[in-house]
Amino acid sequence: MISLESKIYVAGHRGMVGSAIVRALKNKGYSNLIFKSSSELDLRNQNEVFGFFESNKPEIVIDSAARVGGILANAEFPYQFLMENLQIQNNLIDSSVKNQVKKFIFLGSSCIYPKFAPQPIQEDYLLSGKLEPTNDAYAIAKIAGVRACSAVRQQFGYDYVSLMPTNLYGPFDNFDLMTSHVLPAMIRKFHEASESGHSDVILWGTGTPMREFLHVDDLAAAVVFALENRLDADLYNVGTGTDIAIKDLALMIQKITGHMGRIIWETSKPDGTPRKLLDVSKMNNQGWEAKIPLEDGISSTYEWFLKNIKNIKEVKI
Repeated sequence: MISLESKIYVAGHRGMVGSAIVRALKNKGYSNLIFKSSSELDLRNQNEVFGFFESNKPEIVIDSAARVGGILANAEFPYQFLMENLQIQNNLIDSSVKNQVKKFIFLGSSCIYPKFAPQPIQEDYLLSGKLEPTNDAYAIAKIAGVRACSAVRQQFGYDYVSLMPTNLYGPFDNFDLMTSHVLPAMIRKFHEASESGHSDVILWGTGTPMREFLHVDDLAAAVVFALENRLDADLYNVGTGTDIAIKDLALMIQKITGHMGRIIWETSKPDGTPRKLLDVSKMNNQGWEAKIPLEDGISSTYEWFLKNIKNIKEVKI
C-alpha cells in the first residue's frame, strides 16, 4: 500500500519534469522523498546505481531522468541520445527489479510513435511504422524502456507503467537556443528580439506543422495519479488532446512577450513531423485529464523566465 510516508525515489529531480513532480508530491503531503544530483550519482554507471538502490531501498521509483534536446541536438549527438538514455533507464529498471521495487513510473515522449502515424496517435500505433529520423535515437531508447516496463509487468506482476507525454513546457525548461525545444526557444527569441528594438524573429520551417503542448505541472499531476492508482494497462499517452499550428503558436508567444517586429520563416530548414497529436482517451478514461490552458501556461512560463533570466542565460547544456 502507498502512503504519504512511502519511500519515493525521483530520478532526475533537478530537471523541468523532475522538479515539477517533486513539487506535486510535496503539495500532496508525501514526506519521504529521496533524490541525488548527477554529481552525487551517475545514473549511467551501473555499479553506482545498483549500490544506491541496495543502500536506500526505495519503495517507489519515478524515472524522469533523461538526456533531452531539440532537433538540432538530436541530429548532432545521436550516439549520446541513444546510449545515455539506454544506460540511465536500464540501470534504474534493473536495479528496481533486483530490489523488488513494486511500483515504477517510466516517463518517455510522444516521439516513440511513427512519423506518419494516424492522428490522433493511439498507444497501439507503437512500432507500426518508421520513426521521425531527426530524433530516432532518443525514440529507440525510450521504446526500449517502454518494452522493459511491459516485460516486468508481464513476468513479475509489478506495477510498472509508462507515461508518454506530448511536448512539454513550463518552469525550469531549457531555454538554450542550441538545445531547446520549439516553445521555450520561441519564448527566448521573441523576448530577446523585443529587448533589441523589436527586431525580426527568424524561425525554422514553414510554420504549418501541428503540435500539442502540455504544461509540466499537468504531467506531474498525471504522475501522482499513476502513483496513487493501479492503472489497467502498461502504456498511456499524456497530453491535452488538442494541437496548434506552429505559426499560431508563434503569434501567441509574440503577443505574450509584447514583440512587435516581423516573423520570418526559414523554409529551407526542416519542419519535422507534420502533425503529432496524442489520443489521450485511454488516460482520460482512467480518471485523469489536463487542466492548464495553453495561453495561461505560456504566460506563467514567461513570467518565470523573466524572474530567472540571469540564471537562464548562464546555462550551457
